[in-house]
Amino acid sequence: MTETAASLQEKWHQLEKSCQQCQRCSLARSRTQVVFGSGCLQSRIMFVGEAPGFNEDRKGIPFCGQAGAILDQLLSSINLDRSQVYITNVIKCRPPGNRDPEPEELAACQVYLYQQLELLKPEVIACLGRFSLRTILEYFGLPASVSISRVHGQVFSPEGDLFRQGKIVALYHPAVATYQPAALATLKKDFAVLSELLL
Repeated sequence: MTETAASLQEKWHQLEKSCQQCQRCSLARSRTQVVFGSGCLQSRIMFVGEAPGFNEDRKGIPFCGQAGAILDQLLSSINLDRSQVYITNVIKCRPPGNRDPEPEELAACQVYLYQQLELLKPEVIACLGRFSLRTILEYFGLPASVSISRVHGQVFSPEGDLFRQGKIVALYHPAVATYQPAALATLKKDFAVLSELLL
């Protein structure tokens, strides 16, 4: 392991440890465990979802339920699997009943996502759903009042030294396809955009 990789691992370990002990919002009282993220720290692409669901809260792994099975299928459609990407969420603890995250929860938790981004410096950030997209666009100072139904499949290009070559891609959350099966075709089409960016 190179010195740079070793340094990244140490910083990552400290960030994850801090997140696991987090008490910044009320979700800390109802969670089973923190779902920090999983995957390859050297990946060129980071997937950012909304928040853990029931299965994720129990297992501590993002996207391990029905939406996760669809995500695996979508990754396979562009010749990728989980070992080649990094997957996380904006919110690291499950909101009760899988409700939408509250503004104060988003504000409390996004510090961890921002540090994950700064450490990994992914070339492509794949935003899964509206909460992810708005959070990432805000981070880069881009207009965030966008509708995912209007911009899905589109690529945004942030400015600045940190992500000079980076791209943001708006995608529907895979869970959409669990109750709207026809949406799977749209998701596959949008995922093809990711494949083109990684060439």
